[in-house]
Amino acid sequence: MELIPIAHIRNDFGGKFGIPRQSGLADNISHIVFEKEFRVNEALRGIEGYSHLWLIWQFEGQPDKWSPTVRPPRLGGNKRMGVFATRSPNRPNPVGLSSVRLLDVKDTSEGKVLVVSGADLLDGTVIFDIKPYLTYTDCHTDASDGFSDPVIEKLRVILPDDLPFDEKQTEILRQILSQDPRPQYRTDTRTYTFTYADHEVTFHVEDGTAYVDNTVKAAP
Repeated sequence: MELIPIAHIRNDFGGKFGIPRQSGLADNISHIVFEKEFRVNEALRGIEGYSHLWLIWQFEGQPDKWSPTVRPPRLGGNKRMGVFATRSPNRPNPVGLSSVRLLDVKDTSEGKVLVVSGADLLDGTVIFDIKPYLTYTDCHTDASDGFSDPVIEKLRVILPDDLPFDEKQTEILRQILSQDPRPQYRTDTRTYTFTYADHEVTFHVEDGTAYVDNTVKAAP
């Protein structure tokens, strides 16, 4: 079986660290740009009628060998669980699944582009397929979350006044930091850096508050 990339995603996430842990946790905007072979208007006919879409995509930089167990950050990184009981990227096939909100279908010089929010994908990620989200079959109100406790204790966020981001990017940065992007087994006050909107953002967490350094600089 051969999977053919149909599109790739464009957004402000320049590195894996700092990306929301799951889709829908932040309102970040992404653009889905189709490969030339798939820039066919008929292939998107009717898609604007859906509010949400499923994206099937490729994890990058995965190890050559898969492991039957992984260490989920949710459990502190110290307890092993079966890979098929997790959303770990270290899988037999490096395939991800995300649900995103469809905001717009834009006509551009690169054909029709899908504007979506809530994607947990790295900039440039390859997309293999897109399917509509169907409420009558995909939404299970009686579902359980296993060991993945959905309760997220949000951090207070303190940002400098002179950030090099527009209002929307600043709000997304605040959402990302409020969810504490540090590895979940880390509780120290060391500084962490991640790439966002072509800049390096450095922060530390202390007493339930995330502080961003004043020296936000352009990424190399």
